[in-house]
Amino acid sequence: MISENKLNMILNRVEKPSRYIGNEINTILKDDSNERVSMAFLFPDVYEVGMSYNGLNLFYNLINDKEEFSFERAFSPWVDMEEEMRKNDLPLFTLESKRAVKEFDIVGFTLQYEMSYTNILNMLELSGISIKSIDRKEEEPLVIAGGPCAFNPEPLADFIDLFYIGEAEEGILEILKLYQNKKDNNLTKDDFLKMAAENIEGVYVPKFYEITYKKDETIDKRIKLYDKAKDIIKKRYIENVNDVYVSTKPIVPNTESVHDRVVTEIFKGCTRGCRFCQAGMIYRPIREKSTATILDIIDSNLKNSGYDEVSLSSLSTCDYTELQELVKELLKKYEKENVSISLPSLRLDSDSLSVLKDIEKVRKTGLTFAPEAGSQRLRDVINKNITDEDIERAVSYAFKEGYSTIKLYFMLGLPTETMEDVQGIKEIAYYIKEKFFNRDKEDIKGNLKITVSTSLFVPKPFTPFQWDPQDDLENLYEKVKFLKDIIRDKKINYNYHEPRLSYLEAVVSRGDRRVGELIYRAFKNGAKFDSWKDQFKFDAWTSAAEELGLNMDFYAKRKRDFDEILPWDFIDIGVSKKFLIKEKKLSNKEITTKDCREGCIYCGVSEGYKGDYCPCM
Repeated sequence: MISENKLNMILNRVEKPSRYIGNEINTILKDDSNERVSMAFLFPDVYEVGMSYNGLNLFYNLINDKEEFSFERAFSPWVDMEEEMRKNDLPLFTLESKRAVKEFDIVGFTLQYEMSYTNILNMLELSGISIKSIDRKEEEPLVIAGGPCAFNPEPLADFIDLFYIGEAEEGILEILKLYQNKKDNNLTKDDFLKMAAENIEGVYVPKFYEITYKKDETIDKRIKLYDKAKDIIKKRYIENVNDVYVSTKPIVPNTESVHDRVVTEIFKGCTRGCRFCQAGMIYRPIREKSTATILDIIDSNLKNSGYDEVSLSSLSTCDYTELQELVKELLKKYEKENVSISLPSLRLDSDSLSVLKDIEKVRKTGLTFAPEAGSQRLRDVINKNITDEDIERAVSYAFKEGYSTIKLYFMLGLPTETMEDVQGIKEIAYYIKEKFFNRDKEDIKGNLKITVSTSLFVPKPFTPFQWDPQDDLENLYEKVKFLKDIIRDKKINYNYHEPRLSYLEAVVSRGDRRVGELIYRAFKNGAKFDSWKDQFKFDAWTSAAEELGLNMDFYAKRKRDFDEILPWDFIDIGVSKKFLIKEKKLSNKEITTKDCREGCIYCGVSEGYKGDYCPCM
């Protein structure tokens, strides 16, 4: 256990000591028992970011509810705290018991975004745990990882002992129970990994496979080194979301977090089928929670936290079939207590807009819309089913209801994008401004503020665009500069994502095992907190690539053939490659079909389906 006096001395010298003290409302501290399987959950970013991860409270309570397991938290220390820790030889510790992370049986990471990977290596080093799994001794913790980025685990294959692919509400307990068996029977770590790979669906153990490459640097084959390892790893998913475990006692952070509210997931999956969206593919099928279940969850979380805001979360919240009824029930129950309801973003159609009148009754905030592209042509390419008429109707309704703060999200660098499409982003923003002021004076309420934000397209695994190259850095900078030059209005603010960061995201997210050494060298060159603008060191990555003789363009900017073996092809997400190829061809207008596209194995709709609506489309 870390010396309390030593820790207090250090905390007096850092900017935000509240990140490291723990003892928040609803935390759980179990006695230190060698009989209990202990897990340290490491979020590879700062406290206020990690505490906004909705899965944290779920796993925290799910695991700690079991007497035989314990679960504690640690976050990536900010640079000032890390400097003090290294100077004072203080290892990374958990918030609950202040025990060193290396003393736990299992260390688990969540992979929420690729540009946190250097933080993972940094946290392992700060913990005193061997960074590469091949160097890890028997007495060191088992290092596991899951989350959306685990759907391409290969870039981290050198550092993670075991990956879990899919929704972990059930599988994490299976892993812990199997580890309990390891402890009880004095088995080796290798014995455990073999049993996990054989018996737990969704488990992938990288050491049981070898990858060979062709002369053109593409993958030749995957060779099993353990004969009982699975050829294909199937993702795990929860079939009945109404019966699954939910957390009702959220940890209330010591300092303001990114999402300082009760966040409740109302359904899994997405109906939209946007061709750029990885989450829309990997989280299929759609599974809605009942209104009664959601109301019970929210009620318990509000009572146990003291929050006064509820966010209804999902990939496309406005597609929840009973959204209006749910919002009305929530307002009826909590309006007098001044509890507000928020949605992550609104879809630009009449069904979404009709919810506005209800959610604005308690507290009126800004509205967020995501047209994604500046022209109808490009929105059709990406299968974003939003028209110019939808945009006009949405903003007209919003202004009529008294809203004056609008956020608009777009992407730059989408496949087939032209400068005319980029120009369209500005035109949409200026059109919205015109709609606001082109009304009778007595109808104009509030001070108009429009924020236009552009992220940069990254062709992610398991999307129809996974075969596409990323746009050139020079083109992306040109498009950003173009928008900065033409958006010249005090009412309109333009924000953009750093193109070089998106370029690295493409390299890592589409990488194979060779990218692992790039991540390691970049970390050794000083890369960490890559997603933080003031900490981002692009030179650390380019220098690492030069040292290795690795061409990063090979991963980010190369067009793939449909028959190429992709690094993630051994994972079955339940959506076939045939489906993704069809979607890619549809985006190019190479084929035309209204059939069910035979992608989702869960759906049950036949390929010959001729209706106007299919949940896969």
